[in-house]
This record gives sequence, C-alpha cells and structure tokens, in this order.
Amino acid sequence: MLSKTENSRYNRHIILEEVGMEGQLKLKTARVLVIGAGGLGCPILQYLTAAGVGTIGIIDFDTVDLSNLQRQILFTTEDVGQNKAACAARRLKQLNEGVVFQVYPERLTTANALDLFAAYDLIIDGTDNFSTRYLVNDAAVLSEKPLVYGSIYKFQGQVSVFNYKNGPTYRCLFPVPPKAGTIKNCSEIGVIGVLPGIIGTQQANEAIKIILEIGKPLSGQLLIYDALKASYMSVGIQRSNEEVQKTIDLKEHFVEHDYDLFCGVVTKLEKHEVAEAEFKVMLNNEAIRIIDLREEWEDPQLEGSNVERIIMSELQSKIERFKTDKTVVLVCQTGARSSNVRQLLKQTHQLTDIKELKGGIQNYGN
Repeated sequence: MLSKTENSRYNRHIILEEVGMEGQLKLKTARVLVIGAGGLGCPILQYLTAAGVGTIGIIDFDTVDLSNLQRQILFTTEDVGQNKAACAARRLKQLNEGVVFQVYPERLTTANALDLFAAYDLIIDGTDNFSTRYLVNDAAVLSEKPLVYGSIYKFQGQVSVFNYKNGPTYRCLFPVPPKAGTIKNCSEIGVIGVLPGIIGTQQANEAIKIILEIGKPLSGQLLIYDALKASYMSVGIQRSNEEVQKTIDLKEHFVEHDYDLFCGVVTKLEKHEVAEAEFKVMLNNEAIRIIDLREEWEDPQLEGSNVERIIMSELQSKIERFKTDKTVVLVCQTGARSSNVRQLLKQTHQLTDIKELKGGIQNYGN
C-alpha cells in the first residue's frame, strides 16, 4: 500500500485512469537498472525517481568533469572529480527519499553484467559507445530483460525498446557495428545540451509504459528526433531470429567475449605485440628490459627503473643491449620504429623474442 505521504506525492499519477493506485504500486515495486549516469542517464534517473520507481540501480565508473555540466543536469561544480553514480544517487535522494538506490561505481563488463541484470526487471541503456551497447543488448537477451535504448549525436537522437515480448533486439537493427572511428562520441564531435534531456525523457517514458503495461512501447520501432527541425520520424525494425540466435549462442562464452575487439576498438594482438595495459605493468619489472627508441625531446617521457633509451643512430654500437635473457620490449612514438627495429634484429641477429608496444606511446597515459 501507499502511505499518506506517497498518496499526496503521486496524486497526479493516481488520478490518471490509466495509472491509478494499482499502477503506482507497480511503479513502487519495480526494479530498474540505468546504465550510465551521463547525458541520457541524468534525465532518465530524474524522472524515474520522481515517478516513484521503487528500486533504481545506477552503474557508472566515470567521474564528473566540468565539460559534463553543459548537459548532465544532476551535477554541480562541487561534484567535479567525484563518481557519477554516487553523486546522482545523493542528488536523487533529495528529490524522493522513498526510492532505494543501488549504486555501482564500476564499469559494466561481461564479468558482472548477467548477475546485475538478473536483479532488475528492466534495463535502460544510457551509454555512449558501441562496445557497451552490444554488451548491454546481449546481456539483456541472455537475462530475458526488456531494454530501453537511446542514443544522441550532435542534434539528433534515437529511442527504441528492444527484447520486449519477443520483439527485435539491438542486433536486429545493427547486426554489424560501424567501423571504429567513423562515428564519434559527444566528447569528440559535440552535442547540443538539451538533446540528452529530450531523448532521456523519452526513454523514461518508455520504461514507465512498460512497467505500467499501458500504451504501445517502441518495440519494433526506432524513433528518430531532429532537434534542428523539431521533427520526429519512426522507422520499423524487424526481429531477426538469426541475430537473436547469435546472441543466445554466446551464453556459454559470454564472460570471455571481447566487445571492444568485436567493435574494432582494439585489434587482436600478434604474439610480438604488447598492449598498453600490459605495458604499464611491465614498468619497473627488472625481469624486463624496456628500450625506448625515441629521441630525448619526444614526449611523453617514460619513467621506469628498467627503461633504457637507445636512439636509432646508436643501434649498431649498442646492439649487445638487445641480447639478453630478459624480455625485451621496444617502444617508440607511433610503433613504426619499434616494428622496423624488431624485424631488423630478427633478420640480422636472429633475435626472435623481441616484443614491441602496439601503436607506440603517443596515447600513453591519456
């Protein structure tokens, strides 16, 4: 039952014939997981909280940045540097103390997604990258949870409902991810500040319709909004049993599935290549010799007790430094010099165990 205070708070819902007391109780017992507390997540969370959704999960590993405040309306300058999920929950608790917030200040991964999704009735995607969208879709399908999708790009937004009552999934609409780098995110290309509010509010509306079982959710339809023209258009989406089956077939190996690799964010490493994350662990490991092939003036500077600089003009005079029982990892700015030197050492000195930092150090530490 609703308390006297709740009856007063939700009066405008209760007097709606389509909602009433029964509908408000459905909202109170609902459990919704919102992925991302950024541009889309903020209005989604605000309106679900105001509507009285009983339990709201918020997962976001990111921290508030000053550039977020142009559109992420739950935060203030005092929140800069703090975790978004935790900040959002604190602010939302001031809006509605009756809502239970479950805060997950971590990244959504294949390791935690299925357990998280199992604890909720409905999933809302407020993310901004394709790797996570495919992960969210697949986890929703494997968990048999409806998914409310939204995305924004400059002045345009999209909303749909996936995996709802045997309807189409995200993969039915986008079976293949776009080539990496062809579609930029907000931090790279910008977005008009009000757009996430418009799209996020639409997502909240779809979630409330699903919980209340009223109206016609956007299952099988992609709603596209153009902020410059103030126009909407709808595109039909057909369920692809083949694409759904591909997701189902992932179940046994879901935890090991690499969505960054699938979306081309990262490429498969060759046996002689070292990824940036692995390279960071190698610093100061005396069992490893890191040889920096760059000139002294090249940045960023590389700090480590096991780092040795050998510029290209010194290769012949210091060739013995490459001949060691230690693991040798070559580093340069873009990866080109490392690749050339590794191949040269293999051809002229039969050194076959030399490794190189993939892509160079140009993005190291960013």
